[in-house]
Amino acid sequence: MRETTGHPSAYFERVADDRLVPTVHAGGAWSDDEQHFSPVGGLLVHEIDRHRAREGRPALPMGRVSFDILGRIGFEEFEVEVETVRPGRTIELVQATMLIGGRSVVTARAWFLATLDTEAVAVVDAGQLPGPESAEPWPLSSVWSGGYIASLDTRRVGQARPGRGTVWASSRVDLVAGERAGATASFVALVDTANGIAVRQDPAEWMFPNLDLTIHLFRQPEGEWTGLDTTVTFGGSGQGLTSTVLHDVRGPVGSAQQILTVRPQPATVPAR
Repeated sequence: MRETTGHPSAYFERVADDRLVPTVHAGGAWSDDEQHFSPVGGLLVHEIDRHRAREGRPALPMGRVSFDILGRIGFEEFEVEVETVRPGRTIELVQATMLIGGRSVVTARAWFLATLDTEAVAVVDAGQLPGPESAEPWPLSSVWSGGYIASLDTRRVGQARPGRGTVWASSRVDLVAGERAGATASFVALVDTANGIAVRQDPAEWMFPNLDLTIHLFRQPEGEWTGLDTTVTFGGSGQGLTSTVLHDVRGPVGSAQQILTVRPQPATVPAR
């Protein structure tokens, strides 16, 4: 097992074409020995972009990416495998898989769609958020720990309440050391943060990790800020849902959904 490093300006370092190691900035919020999923999600989009560029695929915008978290994402070296599932000139599906020790821990499937001029019928019902420059600085480290959380610049829009919050998030940390990631990959790298900005219960007493993340985009995001207008719902049988309208500084760009497994922290379970 390769020892992870503490590169000051990236979440990951590449040690081979398809192998990477996390840095201290990728540390998880639920456990110190896990990677936070948010930068992993951005990295898998980055690896899909690299794969498509190497294959000479047409420059199509991404319309949807869905992630399934299959197991614990240990804080150690990992491999990424990418394949084109459904090639095409106007619609394409690409899959990326993250493996640790030969075991699949995350899969990502991204749909790419052709660009057409539909400005004449374009309608967006969601309103635009106040910009990050007018939002109140709010360190997410007041709620969560971990290297990834510490790497963020987060600014809260309006007043938060349990299960409801709106935040702008940005990071000066690159995805991969020495590599330039695309705007969409960098944007996606911050989306999983949504599950932590509108907590319904104290995470010291309750766990609510997400098992997936699905992002739909009707416009490609631009700029360095990811806007997260988030609602968290807990059901009565151990399931929850985090729903987010996604913004860049120009306005809404799409939505994200995360299914949650809700359960008490082990220390709070009453003894029998």
